[in-house]
Amino acid sequence: MGDRTILHCDCNGFYASVECLYHPEYRDVPMAVCGDPQSRRGIILAKNELAKQYGVQTAETIWQARKKCPNLVLAAAHHDLYARFSEKVNAIYRRYTDLVEPFSIDESWLDVTGSRMLFGDGRQIADELRKVVRQETGLTISVGVSFNKVFAKMGSDYKKPDATTVISRENYKSLLFPMPVDAMLYVGKKTQELLNRRGIRTIGELAECSPVQLQKWLGKQGMELYRYVNGLDTAPVISEQQQAKSISNELTFSRNLIGYEEIHMGIAALADSVAARLRRQHLKCCTVQVLIKNPELQSISRQCTLEVPTYLAKELAQAAMKLVKDSWGSQSPVRMLSLGAANLIGADETVEQLSLFSSGEQLDRNKEERLETAMDRIRRRYGKGAILSAGLLKNDIGIDMGRRGKTDSDKESES
Repeated sequence: MGDRTILHCDCNGFYASVECLYHPEYRDVPMAVCGDPQSRRGIILAKNELAKQYGVQTAETIWQARKKCPNLVLAAAHHDLYARFSEKVNAIYRRYTDLVEPFSIDESWLDVTGSRMLFGDGRQIADELRKVVRQETGLTISVGVSFNKVFAKMGSDYKKPDATTVISRENYKSLLFPMPVDAMLYVGKKTQELLNRRGIRTIGELAECSPVQLQKWLGKQGMELYRYVNGLDTAPVISEQQQAKSISNELTFSRNLIGYEEIHMGIAALADSVAARLRRQHLKCCTVQVLIKNPELQSISRQCTLEVPTYLAKELAQAAMKLVKDSWGSQSPVRMLSLGAANLIGADETVEQLSLFSSGEQLDRNKEERLETAMDRIRRRYGKGAILSAGLLKNDIGIDMGRRGKTDSDKESES
């Protein structure tokens, strides 16, 4: 059958590039898009190439950036505008393949394996995409071309801006192995420090480690890194059409979460909110999705298919926590969490395989559904804080369960 051809397309300095389209005066000065300077979101969200030359980095605080570049011009973020440009760019990608998986607002994976007879090989498609995106939107993209998602993502990071990098089975060792170990996807600062203490300073040295040793050092994350660094990633590109429609919420916390107990607090709050929205729309989900972001704004996303569709917060939280424990170290800090419910179906369309359950288990599940539905009625009447988990009382991570509104960021998409 042969290798797949996977692209990872990354819009260069996305927020800053969009701002420059509307403010030409920004193009010739070092500038950055930032959050609110008075809150924790007072960080650099994106910068242009001139600011990059001063050493300004995404995710650092505004005062750190201005220390490096005193004449840095700051622009407020316009997220609605960025979302419109993101959809324009992804619409271009969908002309070349229906397998387009957005990774964030400015990044997407494309599986173009089935498109090669029409548009040429991976490099040709990547170069064509760069040209079309630039002509139609004014933005530039960098594209990684490889045989799996991890190496494609590393290819788009390899050379910027407006570049194509092919990472093949023949060259991935020569290209990637000399690089510092923190250049490996999903190796954050804490993992880098741990590996450095054990004499692992390059990606090549990481690849030489045995999976048993990496698991001993890093737990389940070690096994994943072994697969990624040795080109064994087989994760599929999952299109938005395949995901059908989804409901998701995310929270950025007032401090970093450390340990599964604290992460569970965040997951529980998100599951409660997502489940309530599912019930409000008379929907159940077949898939649970989790996105985790660390303080350096590096992120991973995972999803799993449920045995039985659900709109129960308890079941969403259980599935989400299993995803977290399978892919995130217990001591790795978490800045942001997102929980999504995907592949939605009507609640009254659910056909359960009753043979999978004992009669007692089925009765318990029905009882849980009645309980959570009753909680919805109480909260609608008396406010969201009328009933909440004891573990969330007086929490110090920024979860306000007493308000009637939505969480930090409340996203809903239907396709």
